[in-house]
Amino acid sequence: MGCKRVLFSNDWYPALAAPNVDVVTESITEVTEHGLRTADGREHAADVLIWGTGFDVAGFRLPMRVTGRHGRDLAQVWGGRPRAHLGLTVPGFPGFFLVYGPNTNLGGSSIVTMIEAQCRYVVAAVRHLARTGAPPVEVRPEVAEEFDAEMRARLAGGVWSGCSSWYRADDGSITTNWPGSTREYLRRTGELADGLLEGAR
Repeated sequence: MGCKRVLFSNDWYPALAAPNVDVVTESITEVTEHGLRTADGREHAADVLIWGTGFDVAGFRLPMRVTGRHGRDLAQVWGGRPRAHLGLTVPGFPGFFLVYGPNTNLGGSSIVTMIEAQCRYVVAAVRHLARTGAPPVEVRPEVAEEFDAEMRARLAGGVWSGCSSWYRADDGSITTNWPGSTREYLRRTGELADGLLEGAR
């Protein structure tokens, strides 16, 4: 595992060392008539601009408003630091499940394993509801808080916490990656747990 995604080619390194190339790491603040202005106030002349802004996965910005009990808005509940028990369920949002949610990305294995485990968990919850007529499944707040504290503690000293990468949220927390093995995740999502989930009894 590493701070950034593994690259399988280093052919682009010589381009960075070319005499006509300047590596600029300052944030772009403005597109000007002749190029770009960066946060340090310098203007960089350019004939062509290629707009490659990347992507934001740490914020888990949803394309729609998600409303839970008492009209609570998920984006406001998260407040810029997404969290969900096992990356799947959020207290106050009964019957709501995320797939590939917070802290379920992998830095060294196939995400398919995680998504399949999540789908099995959701199917188990839906089957439980259909069989028992119980209220919608929802994680208990204290369980979600304990899980979030565990994730923060396990990720705090890892490689992802000390570097600048897309794994980190604006506040420096790691809201994307799972700190354990896929085997651990499979075990932890293997069945609905009485006492952890309201409506699972």
